[in-house]
Amino acid sequence: MWFLRLTRFERTRLISARAMQIALGAPPLVKVSPEDSPYDIAKKEFEEKVLPLSVVRVFPNGKRVFLEVGENNGQSRAEAD
Repeated sequence: MWFLRLTRFERTRLISARAMQIALGAPPLVKVSPEDSPYDIAKKEFEEKVLPLSVVRVFPNGKRVFLEVGENNGQSRAEAD
């Protein structure tokens, strides 16, 4: 289903939010090298599917869809409320 995939805007927002967390002292969840920036680390976490964030979409009819990003980057698992 089309609504189970992340949009480019959601992907950017998730990586940016995680980069800010890392910059403020959150421990990285992937192996990093000293020259990696917080953005590089967050992008690597996203690509390795360990990003500890989720997306909640609210549709006009009130239906909510929760995408667990850390498990599969929002590609297939959704939980409707």
